Amino acid sequence: MDYEIGHKTFVFERRCEAPVASVFKAFADPVIRAGWSAPSDDAAFVYTAADFRAGGEDHFRCGSLENPQYTGRTTYISIVPDELVVSAEIVEAGGRKLMSSLITTELAADGDATKVKMTVQVTSLFGDRMISGTEIGTNAALDNLVEYCSLGRFLERR
Repeated sequence: MDYEIGHKTFVFERRCEAPVASVFKAFADPVIRAGWSAPSDDAAFVYTAADFRAGGEDHFRCGSLENPQYTGRTTYISIVPDELVVSAEIVEAGGRKLMSSLITTELAADGDATKVKMTVQVTSLFGDRMISGTEIGTNAALDNLVEYCSLGRFLERR
């Protein structure tokens, strides 16, 4: 057997100091999204195609800055502006599928801020390494989103 199955569901919650419409824009705009999606300064996240609409697909590369060895595809299942994004994602390397996930992102006003709740249901074909990578990477990206919103950077791209 050349695969090792693993499953896990993660629920991530954050509070962004920005209005819901601005946080939604940070998800909808691929340039903004690429700016906060890389989990660290030594990681790359590059969109090669982006189509943020129900039925649309994003294609991306990610990994280390020197070698973004992973390729991925996100398919948008449902988008309700300022409220909800449901997507499916596949990540592979060297022609081998490594993981797939179903991602539900919910946005809700919290005064002048936004509550972000992201549920990620991941299936790894590469054992626990892709499971832990999903958890670490998503936590870091959402922390970047919070920082991005708190600095008001979303205003620069209007």
